[in-house]
Amino acid sequence: MAFADLLEQVGSTGRFQVLHVILLCTPVLLMASHNLLQNFVALVPPHHCSSHSNMSRTQLSPEEILQITVPLNEAGKPQSCQRYVAPQWHLLAQNGSSATERDYGAVLEGCVDGWSYNMTEMTSTIISDWHLVCDLRSLKQMGQTVYMGGVLVGALVFGGLSDRYGRRILLLISNLLMAVSGTCAAFSPSFSLYCLFRFGCGMALSGVGLNTFSLIVEWIPTRVRTFTGTATGYCYTMGQMLLPAIAYFVTDWRWLTLAVSLPFYVFFLTAWWFHESSRWLAINNKPEQAVKMLKSVARFNGRHEEGEQINVKMLQESMKRELSCSQGTHSALDLFRTPKMRVMTFCLSATWLSTSFAYYGLAMDLQKFGVNIYLIQVIFGAVDIPAKVVITVCMSFIGRRPSQCGALIIAGVTILINILVPYDKQTVRTCLAVVGKGCLAASFNCCYLYSGELYPTIIRQSGMGWVSMMARVGAMVAPMVQLTGDYIPWLPGLIYGGAPILSGFAAVFLPETLGTHLPDTIQDVEDRGSGRSSKCPVPTKETMIMQDTKVDVLKQAA
Repeated sequence: MAFADLLEQVGSTGRFQVLHVILLCTPVLLMASHNLLQNFVALVPPHHCSSHSNMSRTQLSPEEILQITVPLNEAGKPQSCQRYVAPQWHLLAQNGSSATERDYGAVLEGCVDGWSYNMTEMTSTIISDWHLVCDLRSLKQMGQTVYMGGVLVGALVFGGLSDRYGRRILLLISNLLMAVSGTCAAFSPSFSLYCLFRFGCGMALSGVGLNTFSLIVEWIPTRVRTFTGTATGYCYTMGQMLLPAIAYFVTDWRWLTLAVSLPFYVFFLTAWWFHESSRWLAINNKPEQAVKMLKSVARFNGRHEEGEQINVKMLQESMKRELSCSQGTHSALDLFRTPKMRVMTFCLSATWLSTSFAYYGLAMDLQKFGVNIYLIQVIFGAVDIPAKVVITVCMSFIGRRPSQCGALIIAGVTILINILVPYDKQTVRTCLAVVGKGCLAASFNCCYLYSGELYPTIIRQSGMGWVSMMARVGAMVAPMVQLTGDYIPWLPGLIYGGAPILSGFAAVFLPETLGTHLPDTIQDVEDRGSGRSSKCPVPTKETMIMQDTKVDVLKQAA
């Protein structure tokens, strides 16, 4: 009897699994909200320098005061970061009709009396509260980079702790950390403290993601894992569309941050009900607790008699064949030791980094499209649905490699074309961006499956961990590239578009895996395509279940 047979005995798709998966998937909706929260809490409102302090005593209207204190830019709108040193009274008579007359002999200065904001979409943002404009505008992108840094650190910290102390306790800690960090961020009195608590939110996000998906896949059978993984992925997609709905009604950034953070207190309480993974308990020499969990699941599923038949001896017998091909010591260095492994790792690293880099480059700068921010966020979320369907069909019929290359190259081309489209062609620019974002979402889907099939069983989790880390590096760098647009407006688009095209060509050097057996050893990878077979015994079905569990976890958490 294998462990999968024990799971079938207590009920592998019963009431426990249904309730278990539903409760675990619910927080995924708000994981997307935290990832994309920056689009709303850091929305940059139209702004200009505040007028001179003595202007409040005049009888002029606000429009007239603005006319004589703030110069106009080339588009005929008030400049954001400069004002006249002294009010230009003559502009009242001339109505500011001539740019030459307006600027001739006028001395300009910075916004020494602060800024005035036009809060039409949000009543307050971190930009308006802490004046992150003009010389401080780079801090907006810094805030998102700090958050993504937390996601990276959280993956490294919580991933190792989860394997050592268990999934349930780390999920509890992560939910509590998300709730507390989000609450503290909402009440932060300064931008530096806000970044600190957002870093905590990023760490918590990784912990929630990793342990949520571990508990999901380790309590369900292999036959429904694809369906469950897809459904969980669509929960994240729905979360992208839920955020603008919440932001539409909660227009204060502090209350919005609270709105997506307070539910994690509830998730923290419901997480006490979750059962620890029996697979993890058995592998970590806790067979009595593993049997207790299995019996509890059996009672919940109405299989009391079957559950009582399970004992420690039966469990230990089922685990003997675990990881039959993974004996020996292996490390992340094995990803670079042999020629084919090196090429494969470098190509996959480029693919993951550029996909994440361009994805967040598009998804985190929605204001540049000049479309209603709420509408564009819904569209950007909805496009993931058909994109994932199309890429799944393509991977099944034309193969993994052409699907991966095609998704990346098409995404890059659409981003580059967008550079050439005039800014006033908002509909065309938005359509191209939506196609590009959909292709990048499809590329992500392909990355997950393709990488899991390319890496051998004995170091699959190390390989998936490495490429996931590269994706997070790309997400960290993406916001900072936006700053180059202050000097060369078209440079961010060139970088965001060029990166996926280059990695798309790099993916050509990856081997095709459609219809092939999963490699078990590094030697299998080196012998791929040579006709030689593995010297390692064929792993049992249960071996593949346990090894592929880590792949599914990293797939969803990345």
